[in-house]
Amino acid sequence: MVRGLAILGATGSIGRQTLDVVRAHPERLRIEVVSAYSNVNALVAIAREFSVRRVAVRDEQQAQIVRAALPAVHVLWGDGALAEAALSTGVDLVINAVVGAAGIKPTLAALNAGVDVALANKETVVAAGRMVVAAAERSGARLIPIDSEHSAIAQCLQGYRRDDVAGLLLTASGGPFRTVSAERLRTVTVADALAHPTWRMGAKNTIDSATLMNKGLEVIEAHFLFSVPYDNIDVVVHPQSIIHSLVAFRDGSMLAQLSVPDMRLPIQYAIFGRDGRVEAPWERLDLTQVASLTFEAPDTVRFPALSLAYRCGEAGGSYPAVMNAANEVAAMAFAAGQLDFLGIVDIVERVIDGHESVTPLTLDDVLAVDDWARVRARALITERGRGA
Repeated sequence: MVRGLAILGATGSIGRQTLDVVRAHPERLRIEVVSAYSNVNALVAIAREFSVRRVAVRDEQQAQIVRAALPAVHVLWGDGALAEAALSTGVDLVINAVVGAAGIKPTLAALNAGVDVALANKETVVAAGRMVVAAAERSGARLIPIDSEHSAIAQCLQGYRRDDVAGLLLTASGGPFRTVSAERLRTVTVADALAHPTWRMGAKNTIDSATLMNKGLEVIEAHFLFSVPYDNIDVVVHPQSIIHSLVAFRDGSMLAQLSVPDMRLPIQYAIFGRDGRVEAPWERLDLTQVASLTFEAPDTVRFPALSLAYRCGEAGGSYPAVMNAANEVAAMAFAAGQLDFLGIVDIVERVIDGHESVTPLTLDDVLAVDDWARVRARALITERGRGA
């Protein structure tokens, strides 16, 4: 059986690696629709290579470029384009690799329609976790994690009851600044932050790894995906990035998932997991070549983002959505040279401290607090730049 895919964010890091998976299994996978935020030329090349019939872009100008290059392709554009793309005819699985809160609407649209979603967009679950999980439960659609940590947990949980689980242990590489002093963190550059020791990711995710905010977002995501209380979700720094996460069981045993740090593995598992393990051409883990596997506690003094994420997750309401939006703005401001590294978490915390939570949340609430947090974060970044 050939599975039809919608790849949202096809030109980004996860999107490109998803294309590698499709290339490895052309007899089993077909791409029905792809989207991109800004790299229209790359999107056109993808549509040509895979004979894609529909594409989604951000605005009308981009749509005109695609139409000129691919007259036979149906082009979607505008605010509703991603949600419409997710519901395209022939789509069996939506790969959501969109960056940021823009991934919420297409995820909900697909799940509400009973279409499975493989999610690399952690912000969707962080900002709208209850809604997303509820939508999947109502329709019976599957919400499948692509993040290597959550994919590892899902694999370790196979065949076990949730009552058997004592807790989850998310591994973190520690990022490029794991051994950097607090004083040195004041002067690190964007290039320093993007030099991740083990993973190759997009800029935003790599910066989040440097602050450990990515692990905080993953803790909140794990809470919703696996229905585990925050008190039973821990983080351990594992610099080699070989063990991608562990599940602790009530009898005292643990299960771990190991592989080389290659996102094509969890992507392929997300696509084929229900049908069993399929052959993969990627690099295999050779334990004889692994010098050692080491573990250490995260330093929440130098990297306070992790504690901040626990605080927001436990507080609930709209706090996770606000944290996520403020972090997205602050991380990209750092990437653009508008903010120093330590300013990222400082801005996020100041936005959170100025927010009054909304409970319960609707989609309109999530989008409203997301907008508010972005505006507030930008204002604080401007003030900081003026020496306020």
